[in-house]
Amino acid sequence: MKASVTVHKDFAISTIDDRIYSAFLEHLGRAIYTGIYEPGHPTADKNGMRGDVATLVRDLNIPYVRYPGGNFVSAYNWEDGVGPRESRPTRLDLAWHTSDNNAVGVHEFSDWCDTVGTKMMLAINLGSRGLDEARNFVEYVNGPLGSYWGDLRKKNGRAEPFDCRLWCLGNEMDGPWQVGHKTADEYGRLANEVAKTLRAFDKKLELIVCGSSNSDMKTYPEWERIVLEHTYESVDHISLHMYFRNPAKHTGNYLALSQKLEDYITTIESTIKLVKANKRSKHNVYISFDEWNVWYHSNKADRAILDGNEGWPTAPRLLEDIYNFEDVLQVGCILNTFIRKANVVKIACIAQLVNVIAPIMTDPKGAAWRQTIYYPYYFASIFGRGTALNLAVTCPGYAADISDNVPWLDISGVHDEAGGTVTFFAVNRHATDSLPVEISLLGFGKATVIDHQEMTHVMLEAVNTATNQTNVAPRKGSGAMVDGGMLTVALKPYSYSMIRVKVS
Repeated sequence: MKASVTVHKDFAISTIDDRIYSAFLEHLGRAIYTGIYEPGHPTADKNGMRGDVATLVRDLNIPYVRYPGGNFVSAYNWEDGVGPRESRPTRLDLAWHTSDNNAVGVHEFSDWCDTVGTKMMLAINLGSRGLDEARNFVEYVNGPLGSYWGDLRKKNGRAEPFDCRLWCLGNEMDGPWQVGHKTADEYGRLANEVAKTLRAFDKKLELIVCGSSNSDMKTYPEWERIVLEHTYESVDHISLHMYFRNPAKHTGNYLALSQKLEDYITTIESTIKLVKANKRSKHNVYISFDEWNVWYHSNKADRAILDGNEGWPTAPRLLEDIYNFEDVLQVGCILNTFIRKANVVKIACIAQLVNVIAPIMTDPKGAAWRQTIYYPYYFASIFGRGTALNLAVTCPGYAADISDNVPWLDISGVHDEAGGTVTFFAVNRHATDSLPVEISLLGFGKATVIDHQEMTHVMLEAVNTATNQTNVAPRKGSGAMVDGGMLTVALKPYSYSMIRVKVS
């Protein structure tokens, strides 16, 4: 068993939009409170933000962070999170059956973004609220002084506009679980009117309309078609979400789910093209895949709170999936898919960033550490910027629930022309066999391997903890070499690898 790959410098898919390495933070569980914000923590700054978490986030070089939801946003009053903290109300969050004292709002979140070197991607409540509240929120965030909302922002401590460029028009409005759930026609008409109004304020805003919550929704993909029929000329992106589960503990089926993801993206790409053709439009709409991650480990533990049996707790432990080595392989495959679909996926947000289904975990008053999935996310974000290459891959495969032929090798390639490198991200899905890979490098000139990082473990269930933070971590790989324009490497069973090649 072996795999062969052919790659040519001139055979490109697209320039990769850096924003596919974005993230998401919601007022959910401990994502905000004891996640990024914990006054009194030994590392907290003057704003109460945890310095240890900020360091781990900063290392990821995240372009944007979506905020404040998520399901939370569909009953959220943004006004509750501005002004003096002592005057802010405590609200009951219907989405996650918890309480929120609004100690963190748009001002605090913006300051935190500045600290970690990222930008805000703000979501607007189009569930329980409507056009006027959306307009007011945008004017408060971006409006000039001399206007009501701009002057109120100054009164609350910020004279300069926040200049937020990315705005989500609601969240998962196709979902019956959503506060203010709407049909595709109801939502599409509202979203279009909101988009037109925001365009009247600032034509250069980038607007994201809600697509399907997942590809198993009964309304998928008609939802996207109908919503885009209403909004096509007014928006820039359509949002998709997908979470990855392995409750049956079948690794082969689990690691095949990236093919379902690719089909999902391809279907909506075709839907966008259909609507564009029907409208005879020159405008382009792209995909914002602004919620994705593994999510299933904590489902049973979450039930008591979500069912209301614990009352209305503040910042409880919710959705705190503890990721294992198997999830490293899955996240590697997901990121490879986004790179291969870089022509249409321009934004993607790992959901979420801290504590809640997240690559970073914290203990209140204690440590912060990298979960297993931190590493493939880190490698892609740092080294996966440039041009996505079109790889011709020949590899045997296996049968899974989702497909009759899932290749043992999952791989993507990125050319950083300015840096003179080609980087490959590769997953060997085989449980027991090493996978020899030959990559023919064409058009790149002289090539030399400069780095090979790999992740393997004898146990798929292995995890990182506060007391054993590097149990699952990358190690220096061996055996990758280039000879005569051919890169060869043997990928270990169940392994994730990043291989960087210097090219002339």
